[in-house]
Formats: sequence, structure tokens, C-alpha cells
Amino acid sequence: MEPIWTENLNIAITVCNTKADILYMNAKSKATFAKYGEDLLNKSLYNCHGEASSEKIRQMLSDGSENIYTIEKAGVKKIIVQMPWKQDELIAGLVELSIELPIDMPHFVRK
Repeated sequence: MEPIWTENLNIAITVCNTKADILYMNAKSKATFAKYGEDLLNKSLYNCHGEASSEKIRQMLSDGSENIYTIEKAGVKKIIVQMPWKQDELIAGLVELSIELPIDMPHFVRK
């Protein structure tokens, strides 16, 4: 699973299968999660998460729900988008996008 166009995007993209084994990480994802090991491919997401987050992963893999939220850590604000990807209409795993946001990012309400 090597979507080349994602490799140099300035967002972290991580993809797992239904067992929560990591199938793909782009360069930003690898750098973001380097503290968990140099080569995380085929390793379980559960090794990188606490019990509450692991339960959320299990839930998304089971029912196809999404988890979208913002977080701020060490002065860096991010939006995290976690959602299932499907193959032949069946949940095949999860995709996580982690996108850094400017602290003073403008917000527009359009009509």
C-alpha cells in the first residue's frame, strides 16, 4: 500500500487493517510516531495507545464510526480525523489524518 502522492504531504497519514496492524505511514506519520519505534509497519496500533484510545479504535473498527477532534500539545494545535476505510462495502481498517493547525487559524462561517 504505497500511495506516492501522500509521502511528502505535511500531514501525518496512518492506515491500519481490521486487526489494527499498521499498513502504511507516510513520512510525516513516521516522524510523528518515531518515539514508538523506527519501523511500525505491521505493528499494532494498540501498542501506541492507552486503554481508552484502544477501546475507541475497537469501536470504530466494529461499527464504522468516526472520531474527529482537535488537540493541543507542546504549543502545537492539531485536528485528528480517524475514520474507517472500506473494501467491497466492508470495513477494512482505519485511516488517521493528523493535521497541524495555526494557533490563530481564522474561522469563516459562509452562507
